[in-house]
Amino acid sequence: MKPLFHPGLVNGPFDDPALYIDFLFEKRAILFDLGDLHALPPRKILRVSHVFVSHAHMDHFAGFDRVLRVLLARDKRLHLFGPPGFIGRVEHRLASYTWNLVDGFPVDLTITVSEFDGARLRSARFRCRSRFVREEEGVSPVTDGILLDETTFLVRSVVLDHKIPCLAFALEEKNHVNIMKSRLLERGLPVGPWLTELKTAVLQGAPDHGPFRVWWKEGGAVRERFIPLGTLKEKLLEIVPGQKISYVTDAVCSEANRERITSLVRASDYLFMEAMFLHEDLERAREKHHLTARQAGFLAREAGAVRLIPFHFSPKYSDREEALRSEVEAAWRTEPAQVVTV
Repeated sequence: MKPLFHPGLVNGPFDDPALYIDFLFEKRAILFDLGDLHALPPRKILRVSHVFVSHAHMDHFAGFDRVLRVLLARDKRLHLFGPPGFIGRVEHRLASYTWNLVDGFPVDLTITVSEFDGARLRSARFRCRSRFVREEEGVSPVTDGILLDETTFLVRSVVLDHKIPCLAFALEEKNHVNIMKSRLLERGLPVGPWLTELKTAVLQGAPDHGPFRVWWKEGGAVRERFIPLGTLKEKLLEIVPGQKISYVTDAVCSEANRERITSLVRASDYLFMEAMFLHEDLERAREKHHLTARQAGFLAREAGAVRLIPFHFSPKYSDREEALRSEVEAAWRTEPAQVVTV
């Protein structure tokens, strides 16, 4: 089974945070955070449909300008998500430029910005040909922290304490549908676009008893058969749990944060977790509202993460990277499960 999502940190562990997640079967990607993006080529930025920003500290948001520069003068829709006050920050960033020449652009870049307070999404829209003047769109309730819900996946969020609200995210693939190609051949069924339609019908919960159209082109004509969806599911498909990729950064290890983090990232296939300080500098971590490497490892262990990728290391340890990684690994794999909170 080929995984749908392919995650990778844009920068090294001592550099700005940004996680790029490519979609295998679609010409799209999403980003968690907008640190320095100069290592990300334009062709990859052009694939991005949604960006989820934890908070607007410069090392998490400075890459917004690069995204804007690449997408400008293109017919593109981009959706940004962030914490309370995020719409205003994007508005001010856009207003810092002069837009007197964009009225006649043949295409219209549209940026929708939503801010999440833990219960609601407040959204606004900014259109290039309107000189990125803010257009209000309203407020909608959020259930179970779900910011984005599509056919094959959803993105969930919680609000953490970093002296300011800071968002953590989990990308959750819905049940993964595998086509058993050998069984297609056995039944004389062709490959084709109908298989994508079949996957969509299954993921959307279409009734098993309903007829499903299997179609293909033969000799310039369209051929078709109608087979009950339940039969196709039983004979051709393997349905397995999907991937889960979680992203947590910039949060003090308080009891409230601990509960929200472990609930959000439980059983993640990939958990990207900040490990800013060594545990010997616990007081510094508390003062800065960050996790230590040991706390990151304990939280990952408590949540049952399959893979843990630590990142966002303090530059003060630039010559002690292995010490940070070893501390994370020990807490995740071997040490007694005891998380030191504030």
